[in-house]
Amino acid sequence: MQWLPRSEILTFEEIERVARIMVDRFGVESIRLTGGEPTMRAHLPVLVAKLAALGVDLAITTNAATLENQAEALRSAGIRRINISLDTLRHDRFVELTRRDELDHVLAGIDAAVSAGFEPVKINCVVMSGVNEDEVVDLAAFGRDRGVEMRFIEFMPLDADGGWARDRVVTQAQILERIAAVFPIETTARGTEPAERFRYLDGAGYVGVIASVTQPFCESCDRVRLSADGGLRSCLFAHAERDLRTLLRSGRTAAEIDDDVASAVAGEVAAKWAGHEIGQVHFIQPRRTMSQIGG
Repeated sequence: MQWLPRSEILTFEEIERVARIMVDRFGVESIRLTGGEPTMRAHLPVLVAKLAALGVDLAITTNAATLENQAEALRSAGIRRINISLDTLRHDRFVELTRRDELDHVLAGIDAAVSAGFEPVKINCVVMSGVNEDEVVDLAAFGRDRGVEMRFIEFMPLDADGGWARDRVVTQAQILERIAAVFPIETTARGTEPAERFRYLDGAGYVGVIASVTQPFCESCDRVRLSADGGLRSCLFAHAERDLRTLLRSGRTAAEIDDDVASAVAGEVAAKWAGHEIGQVHFIQPRRTMSQIGG
């Protein structure tokens, strides 16, 4: 990982300013704090409180390694919904995938999230052929037992080592086939969220699948992303981004800066691609990885 100098990272006030512009001028109703790992940012509840004051639906995605000690503070500051990344329930496999022996802390973090009253608590699992596809049913059972919603994600070409290949993707159809063989499910109506949700017929909650590769949902995507260093992206797979940090620090008047940022946002959204084109011969993996962009 290439660590950024603190001066290159947006301040809480700069993040709040962009968020306010998005809410006031573009009607944004939901904001999510995501990766790298948001809980590593010092004094995160301070930022959460600033964003919560905007009156938006506020959520967070985290690896939960330190969540046990932060769940209550984040909930009190204004986070309402939480997604937790967990690709395996096996200790040896967890260490291999994350290079950290933190599985017990993550499981404790999940329990802490439930106890703190986050609603819903969702668990994100990227399924990879030959890596963890044998745990799909175990993870589904884990979600049912813990009262949390498992969301399985098709492996996307955003990995840091560039090892993505189409034959490593476990498809939505394959994931659902494994789950339904043990826990019968039925389809539910789909909204604008990335995940397609399915209801367990025995009433034990829901399970979701994000099929970005085999069933892309680009036509209904309404999200933009702001990186820690101020890059605005209209797609996870975009090759270019708008530099908002320079605009925020331009030294112009407050009104001029707000206008400049709003104009940049509008331009970036207007240039949004029709689709990410994963699997096409001309697809090029973006320079930034998922740990730099966020989910």
